[in-house]
Amino acid sequence: MKSVTVSIDVPQTPEQVYGFLDVIAHHERFTDHYLTNWRHSGPDRGIGSCATVTAALGGTKTDVAIEVVEADPPRSIVERNVSAAGRRLAQGTYTIEPLPTGGSHVSFTYVWTRAPLADRLLAPVVRATIRRANRTVMRRMATELARHVSTS
Repeated sequence: MKSVTVSIDVPQTPEQVYGFLDVIAHHERFTDHYLTNWRHSGPDRGIGSCATVTAALGGTKTDVAIEVVEADPPRSIVERNVSAAGRRLAQGTYTIEPLPTGGSHVSFTYVWTRAPLADRLLAPVVRATIRRANRTVMRRMATELARHVSTS
């Protein structure tokens, strides 16, 4: 399946954005419109930090195990996602780039490495659903990032 990428520009520096996204518990604040029942394990931040969540999209619910598997401060964070009883494997990558006028360009790319047959058959619908949900994620992330930076 083709990947899905969404992005947003924020006024915070790449270091501020990375510092916020590096703490997996912060992700609950901006993804709880479709990822609920967060359970954390491993370290609070960095490689090895994990969460298990319940994803509710497209009328279905499934548990998703999320683990940070790569980190390149302050440029990128890569998460591995396993769901559908292991039949769906995916990778989510946050990329943070400085803007010439200040602030950061933040992108999130979701790539399926293995998908159940139903996902593959309905790929355009699945991709549109993920794109719509992740556009909301990016807007909410920008709001939560601003709150976080202003209280730090």
